[in-house]
Amino acid sequence: MKTVSLGNTGLAVSRLSIGTGTSGWNGESNQTRLGFDACVRLLCQAFDAGITFWDSADQYGSHPHVRAALQIVGRDNVVVTTKTCAREAAQAVSDVERYRRELGVDTLDVLLLHCLLDPEWPTTYAPVLEVLAEERDRGRIRALGVSCHNFGAFQTAAECDWVEVVLARINPAGVRMDAEPAEVVRVMERMHARGQGVYGMKVLGQGDLSADPEAALRYVMGLSCVDAFTIGMESVDEIRRNVALVERIEAELAVRV
Repeated sequence: MKTVSLGNTGLAVSRLSIGTGTSGWNGESNQTRLGFDACVRLLCQAFDAGITFWDSADQYGSHPHVRAALQIVGRDNVVVTTKTCAREAAQAVSDVERYRRELGVDTLDVLLLHCLLDPEWPTTYAPVLEVLAEERDRGRIRALGVSCHNFGAFQTAAECDWVEVVLARINPAGVRMDAEPAEVVRVMERMHARGQGVYGMKVLGQGDLSADPEAALRYVMGLSCVDAFTIGMESVDEIRRNVALVERIEAELAVRV
C-alpha cells in the first residue's frame, strides 16, 4: 500500500483509509454494530493489509474499538482521524480531553470539525477554532480540519488558513455530494495548491457505486488533488478487494507517469 503525505501536515498515511462510520451517528455505525471484538479484528486486518490510516468519530462510537486495535498494532504505526461536533469553545476543549482518553493517546493525529453547514463557519465558530488551535499548539493535536456537508462551507474551507485537512465528499456520479463532481474538484484543487491535506469520502457513494468499485476508484485516484480516501469496509473480503484494486490502479498510474 502506497504511503502519501497528507498535505503539509507532516503526516504520512496509506492511500486507502478504513472508515468506521458507515451509516454512523448517535454513537454507532455498521462497523461498531459488528460487535466489539469483530470491529477490532476488522481494524487489525486492515492494518495487516497495509492500511495505516483509520477514520473515526465520536458520533460513530468507534473510539473504544480504535483504542483496542491500536494496542495490538502499535500506536505509532497508524494515523487516526476523529471528529467533533462542538460548536462552543468549552465543548471543544472537553472533547479533546475525552477523545484522548477514549483513544488512549496523548496526541490526536487529525481532529476535524464535523458536519459543517454554515458558509460563515470561521466567524460563527471562531471561539472553537481558537481553542482548538491552542490545543494543537500544546501538542494535543497534530492537525486540524473540517468535514463539510454544504458546498458553501466547503468553499470557505479552501480559503481558511486554520484548515490543514479536509474530508471531502467525492465520486464520479455526484452521489451524496453537495455539488457536481467538477465543481468539487475545482475547490479541491485550490485546497491542494494551498497545502491542505485532502482525503475523500463517499468515493463509492455510500454503497450506491459498489457494483463497479474499480471505476469509482480509478476516478478518485486519478485526481492529483486527492491525497487519500476512506471507505467504510465491513469485512475482510471488502478489505482484500479494495486493497487489491488500489494497488493495481496505483501500479498502472505509476507506469503512465
